[in-house]
Amino acid sequence: MSKQKSLVLAVDDKPQNLQFLGKLLSDNGYEVGMAQNGEQTLSFVKKNEPDLILLDIMMPGMNGYEVCERLKKDFSARHIPIIFLTAKTDSEDIVKGFNVGGADYVTKPFNSAELLARIKTHIEIRTLRGLLPMCSKCKKIRNDEGFWKQVDSYIEEHSQITFTHGICPDCLIELYGDEDWFKKRK
Repeated sequence: MSKQKSLVLAVDDKPQNLQFLGKLLSDNGYEVGMAQNGEQTLSFVKKNEPDLILLDIMMPGMNGYEVCERLKKDFSARHIPIIFLTAKTDSEDIVKGFNVGGADYVTKPFNSAELLARIKTHIEIRTLRGLLPMCSKCKKIRNDEGFWKQVDSYIEEHSQITFTHGICPDCLIELYGDEDWFKKRK
């Protein structure tokens, strides 16, 4: 698996909240991006593809719900998990967060260990989401460095999956169907 740091974009209109989140994330091995409003968020996502976004709801101008809706409508960004990190605690606010495409919802003040666990979980879940360039003939996958790999090798590198191999009945017939020993085994 790649040892590259995951990029987390923290979005909050209060600089002190961004400072706290930035330190928490960087101290725990994440690369950190920051934005203070919706427009900065959309601009950041276009230039850099964060692995996860921590998004405040109450911001001047475009609120967090609107930012999330715009990102989820954008084909190149819709796979990025968004965790709402907000002081809004009403059930209808939480439900709205999920309805607009949020992956999770954490209320302020938050427990740092819990937030870090949620971030880690959503980044791991996201690992094999999104688009994978695949050859339509041989089914190899192009990795981030531009090299073509077998599907099983690629998935093993980007997940916690280990493959075992066997031969399905259709391939068994295709490979050995004309062999005498195969015909006799029936």
